[in-house]
Amino acid sequence: MSQYDTRSIQQDDSAHYMHPFTDHKSLSARGARVMVKGEGVYIWDSEGQRLFDGMSGLWCVNAGYGRKEIADAAYAQMLQLPFYNSFFQTTNPPAVALAKKLVELAPPQFSHVFFTSSGSEGNDTIIRMVRRYWDVLGQPQKSVIISRHNAYHGSTMAGASLGGMSGMHAQGGLPIPDIVHIEQPHYFEHGRGMTEEQFGLHAASWLEAKILEVGVERVAAFIGEPVQGAGGVIIPPASYWPEIQRICEKYGILLISDEVICGFGRLGTWFGCEKMGAKPDLMTFAKGVTSGYIPLGGVLVSQKVAQVLIEQGGEFNHGFTYSGHPAACAAALANLKILQDEDLVRRVAEDTGPYLAQEFAKLGDHPLVGLANSCGLVAGLNLVKKKAPVLHDCELFDPALEVGMVCRGHMFGNGMIMRAVGDRMIIAPPLCVTRAQIDEMLGLIRDCLDKTHADLQSRGWV
Repeated sequence: MSQYDTRSIQQDDSAHYMHPFTDHKSLSARGARVMVKGEGVYIWDSEGQRLFDGMSGLWCVNAGYGRKEIADAAYAQMLQLPFYNSFFQTTNPPAVALAKKLVELAPPQFSHVFFTSSGSEGNDTIIRMVRRYWDVLGQPQKSVIISRHNAYHGSTMAGASLGGMSGMHAQGGLPIPDIVHIEQPHYFEHGRGMTEEQFGLHAASWLEAKILEVGVERVAAFIGEPVQGAGGVIIPPASYWPEIQRICEKYGILLISDEVICGFGRLGTWFGCEKMGAKPDLMTFAKGVTSGYIPLGGVLVSQKVAQVLIEQGGEFNHGFTYSGHPAACAAALANLKILQDEDLVRRVAEDTGPYLAQEFAKLGDHPLVGLANSCGLVAGLNLVKKKAPVLHDCELFDPALEVGMVCRGHMFGNGMIMRAVGDRMIIAPPLCVTRAQIDEMLGLIRDCLDKTHADLQSRGWV
């Protein structure tokens, strides 16, 4: 018998709790799923069902659930100094230690860290930094930041503007001025008639075209996730990021890597830009820095940018009450120690990542799957109505049918958390996942794909 009164919690939830990205009328009608416990790669709901968490919470529980070391570090810091601000020429030991550790782990061009509480705040900070950088250099007209359609960079006014989600832009008069977008490097969607290498170069050329359209004298920076996460695990061809790097250098604009999802081992390197062959000037981080145990985010700042902001810029009029929060920083230090002590980043690169790639690709033989691909410990598959020998000839479902959500329902109902982005099903399991657990996860996914296929047949959709 469950110790939780699920219905009572659901009723209070419906009455008082506004969830992110939620149709509350629809949620209230069926009741929220109540999560109560986590251990390793599994979570339990209030009804006692165990689920394989294929999404690491929300791309963040890299070290896995139940890590007492992280909880103990936060608890000890809370007893000693639970909070103090970083305004008024003050600091605290955990924030300093974490800044030093992050610079040690980051690519060599990085020298400084600015702390926030989230990735959204981190990307707001980056806009302020980029525009201040060019202002200090006497070029305030360089204020335009180029991003990509279907990108996700947070949900604040600035973060949502940087992102390219049309649904978000439709609410609140977004994007804010001087943020423009190019198309995403989605081979499945845009690569017809090209090899992946050719498409990568072609997709990168959209950046150069946009720079010339806006005017080199006005473009400040380009921002992108190494692999687009919330957009559906859009993995760019290997030729894409080196060409983006070349274009940024050619026109002298700053390159920003949003590492909120890809950072801290997710792709098999400490930061995703290292995997993709890019050398950014600024990097946003959050999520995996604490494995989600306590909210923390920030910006890694290259020496090139820091030198201008610190030595020439005077006071930088920006910051947050919780910048460098001591308990959050203590938790992050404990989390990073786990990642290092258990060699989890190397394991993703040399063991679990390649194994997932090998086994996940086998899902491509399922009658519903048009494409199954992965990078490190992120992966996704496209649900299609009818397969074809040529990838781009697959027949797709009518988006109005929301087949991805049908599939997601079967996943949840059968003990597997796999996210739906349109008709693309995606995973990002904890970095502590083992080969045996990958086998278990893929067995659950295949079983749920079978259930989805049978369901769609009964509806006459396939």
